[in-house]
Amino acid sequence: MTTDCKACPLRSQSIFDDMTQDELKKTARFKSGELSVDPGTPILMEGSNAPQLYTALRGMGLRYKTLPDGQRQVINFIFPGDFIGLQAGMLGEMGHSVEATTRMTLCVFDRSDFFDFFKSSTARAFDITWLAATEEHFLGESLTTVGQRDALSSMAWAMVRLFQRADELNMQQNGAVPFPFKQQDIADALGLSLVHTNKTIARLRQRQLLTLSDGSLHIHDLQALADVAQIELEGHRRRPLI
Repeated sequence: MTTDCKACPLRSQSIFDDMTQDELKKTARFKSGELSVDPGTPILMEGSNAPQLYTALRGMGLRYKTLPDGQRQVINFIFPGDFIGLQAGMLGEMGHSVEATTRMTLCVFDRSDFFDFFKSSTARAFDITWLAATEEHFLGESLTTVGQRDALSSMAWAMVRLFQRADELNMQQNGAVPFPFKQQDIADALGLSLVHTNKTIARLRQRQLLTLSDGSLHIHDLQALADVAQIELEGHRRRPLI
């Protein structure tokens, strides 16, 4: 059974913009079905021109690039509500890969209908443009982190941003959010070795700023961790849902 867009569980989250009835109908027509995938399943592959676009309805995943020698650069983490495959929709092929970290349910859209979707709704086209601009902003912040922050500040930055992503989706319970990602995923995102990643997380734990264990991230002092990251805490910003 596919999820009716009118009953989408994400629409009840305060972080997402409201849709007019007309926008909801157009999005429902754009949606062609749903796909469930197991952890570790490739969703989109770098260089592919897959005919589908997706919205993550449930579950979490990774976006990454792989070098010829097998090394991997994680470029972002996928949370419910994220739109996946826009790059292929605009450029014809993916410049990175997407993989499920947990079991995921994806809303499926046909790429062949993408530009008609743009043309039929100026507001929805703006929403997709907003999502692309937000992704660009995050990549700029990520590049600054990898290039200029030391390991401790980089790790603090990653933990703050991932915690905030989960928190804005109401995943927090008693200061902890689900954290299904491996330390290798964090290492690949920050350009650190696995050993250095482990030691850096231990330093933050020794400062009693966070606990990372059993698939959960518990932050004990978010402001103090943001200070280590050399960033200002941002309030939740409402965003579109495709």
